[in-house]
Amino acid sequence: MTTTETAANRVRPYLLPSALILATCAIAYAAWSTGNASLLEAAAFVSGAICVWLVVRENIWNFPLGLINVAISGYIFYEYRLYADSGLQVVYFALNLAGWYLWLFGGKNRTALRVQRTSRLELALVSGFIAASTAFLWWLLDKAGGAAKFWDALTTSISLSAQWLQSRKKLECWHFWILADVLYVPLYISRELYLIALLYAVFLALAVLGLLTWRKSLKQWSAADLFA
Repeated sequence: MTTTETAANRVRPYLLPSALILATCAIAYAAWSTGNASLLEAAAFVSGAICVWLVVRENIWNFPLGLINVAISGYIFYEYRLYADSGLQVVYFALNLAGWYLWLFGGKNRTALRVQRTSRLELALVSGFIAASTAFLWWLLDKAGGAAKFWDALTTSISLSAQWLQSRKKLECWHFWILADVLYVPLYISRELYLIALLYAVFLALAVLGLLTWRKSLKQWSAADLFA
């Protein structure tokens, strides 16, 4: 393999996410400058996309940026009466702090955490949690006068489960993120949050990329352990 081919192989994995991030920044600026989105929506749009890209790359800096993003998003969702999504950001904040610690010291002998598979038992428990949480939040949102009560409750429950798995570097977190993002896009369109809906479409593309990237990382660690 030539030096040029080697350099190209190193750059190629960054092309798609980099293009998505640049497109995200351009769209956010255009939406803000034309008055179609607030400055906070534009900030959430850009910080959210960059944060997910850093998660895909297993970069620890996703956590401090994630803390900023969830604070902004929580305020925006509250303003649009998506109370479950707004409250979810508080939980995200706590899970980001926990994930930050676990990614650094959650591995064997307090080493950096590796990508792992989720056991069938845990997947069953997570699925049970999603069902129970959705039912409870649906009832709670009905009492609070929330908008899109069932879908708000369902996406909140799925996202909370995905964040829990992501904080512990479980590969299957991406399956839940993909499902949540597929549901979030039409939900935010129905609330006329068009910029946020577009952001979640970007999240969807990055989630698919994240699944493929983490799966590759898992195989590499498994091969390394086999020949250790």
